[in-house]
Amino acid sequence: MKPQRKFQFHDGKTGSSLAVRVTPRASKNEIVEILDDGTVRVRLTVPASDTEINKALVDFLSQILGVTNNKLEIVAGIAGRDKLIAVLDLDTEATHQRIIRQLA
Repeated sequence: MKPQRKFQFHDGKTGSSLAVRVTPRASKNEIVEILDDGTVRVRLTVPASDTEINKALVDFLSQILGVTNNKLEIVAGIAGRDKLIAVLDLDTEATHQRIIRQLA
């Protein structure tokens, strides 16, 4: 029996991903905590409209992570509180450190 080959498929882009849980109608935009599963809890001042939340989240995270808005993409959870964000051109360690810095 031949050994199974392990392939890694990618589109040539590098980056990281970020699981986020959003709470709207907060008094200020802030990163609240990192949950046990690694999800980052974020509070945003915008109302509970999916369109407004998504735009505000991308704007807020781009400032926190020091990347332009076009380097962030919501790849899952467009219409929910729990979202998966792709961060292009920023590795996992750098993303993690910039999030942690906001909690301090």
